[in-house]
Order: sequence, then C-alpha cells, then structure tokens
Amino acid sequence: METALFLALTLEKPLLAEGPAGAGKTELGKVLAEMLHTELIRLQCYEGLDEARALFEWNYQKQLLRIQADRAEGRTWEEVSTHIFSREFLLERPLLRAIASARKQVLLIDEVDKADPEFEAFLLEVLSDFQVSVPELGTIRARERPVVVLTSNRTRELSEALVRRCLHLFIDFPGPEKESEIIALKVPDLDVHLRTQVSRFVAGLRKLELRKAPSIARLGHGASDAVARAEARGRPAQGGGQAWRAARRGDWARECAGVSRG
Repeated sequence: METALFLALTLEKPLLAEGPAGAGKTELGKVLAEMLHTELIRLQCYEGLDEARALFEWNYQKQLLRIQADRAEGRTWEEVSTHIFSREFLLERPLLRAIASARKQVLLIDEVDKADPEFEAFLLEVLSDFQVSVPELGTIRARERPVVVLTSNRTRELSEALVRRCLHLFIDFPGPEKESEIIALKVPDLDVHLRTQVSRFVAGLRKLELRKAPSIARLGHGASDAVARAEARGRPAQGGGQAWRAARRGDWARECAGVSRG
C-alpha cells in the first residue's frame, strides 16, 4: 500500500483502490488528506449520476434575482448576460472544486462502479487533462493537480481505459491481529482480551456466505457501543471480574460486530 501511495503522489496518477465493501478503501482517502494536511473533496457515485451533479450547475435562483434587478435598472440583455454567466453564479460540484482549487486537494471518487458507464467515460476525459470546459466561461484548468483516489467494490467491471489510466491497489479485510490493532486505535477503552475475541469472531463471520460481511467501520462503531453499554450497566470496559468478563465475552463479540443473538 505504501508503494502504491508513493507512486500515485510522485507520478501524479489516480489511484484505483478495489476490494470488498467495508475493507477501508474510503478511509484511505481520508487518511491521505490528513497526511497531506489538505481538504478531502468527496464525490459519492450512484446510478444516474450525471455531469451536473459531479461538475457544476448554474445557480438559477440567484440568476433570476439578478435578471429582475438588472431589468429594474433598465440594463440590456447583453449587460445582464455578462453578469449572470460569471463565476459568481456558478455552483461548483466536487470535480470542479478539486480542479479549480488554488492548492492541492485530495479528490475521493467513491464507489465508481455504481456509476453508469457513460459517466465513467466522462470521468476518464476529466482525469486525463484535469481541465473542464464551461461554455459560458471557457476552459478551466487545474492550478494544482489534485490527488485522485477512486474506490470500487467490484460490483461491475470498469472500462479498460479507466483502469489503464490509474495505478491499481487491492485492499482486502485485514487479519485478526491487524484488526485488533485497528480496534485499539479506534476504541482504546476496550479490554485487550475482548479486542482479540471480537477480531477472531468477525474473521469467522467473514468466511460465511453472508449478504454483506461486517465492515471495519461497523466493527469500530460496535465496539464503541459495547463500551458505552458496559459503562451504562456499571461494568468496566477494562479490568473487572475475570468470571464476569469470561461470561460476557461472547455477547460482547456479537455486540461489537453488530450481530444480535435473535
């Protein structure tokens, strides 16, 4: 992973992170933005996503108000049109925000496999030149190329052209030991034995034919919820009676993994 990130930053090429849902691909973009001390701009893809939602839109309400005000002042249409089709009335969506920014940003294009193939072709064009054309304003070129991270849950095959444009990284679920370390960072109050039990329990769940395997984020939230429930019951999340901890360990593992008994 470190090599892929290094190459993406050095070569200024998009990084395509593929893997199962919940393996931490989105977190990669967030951590990268923190490391670079910059803003994370996220474009969440979905079926039916079009250029207007991803690139830019005109602020029609503001344009209408400006037209009414200019007409009241007796201005001609030529004067009015130069006002309403300016950057002041442009609503920047994630792609344009990342390109037009004066400093390097991290652009996270999340779950690109959910978007339509037509949008994928448009995205390929934008990522090739890092510039967009607005008919009323002309071509807007990137001052600083954003760091681009694309994620895919592999629900469909991406086009070969897009895959060739990117560096590739596959992210799978971590092993129990590594996941226990992740839980320790997210929920430091959780007992070390319970962390180990939870990690092993979730690793076993992911081997089953579930509709959706427990994600790392869900595991962290479940562990936080379990700690909060223990404190509400007056039971410590750390320490406490050995017999009580042994009796409750199985329930805690289920709670942390987000799995109910019934």
